[in-house]
Amino acid sequence: MSLKDQFEAAVADSKNLPERPDNMTLLKIYALYKQGSTGDVQDKRPGFTDMVGRAKWDAWNELKGTSQDDAMQQYVDLIEGLK
Repeated sequence: MSLKDQFEAAVADSKNLPERPDNMTLLKIYALYKQGSTGDVQDKRPGFTDMVGRAKWDAWNELKGTSQDDAMQQYVDLIEGLK
């Protein structure tokens, strides 16, 4: 199974986890997903009033420079650990 296939399977699995992860883990899941599927963040950081958007942007931005393959593998490993 290719890494892309594993990644897509993990994305499907992430919607059916036995319990909801804490907020920091959710941010990590989001950031790894975005880095793995899109690459480095390109958009501007959301404004001060969008606290959730800023947190997501910051988490994704911390992964800047991580290859998409590395991010996909980390995502797969994280979801497997949560199942």
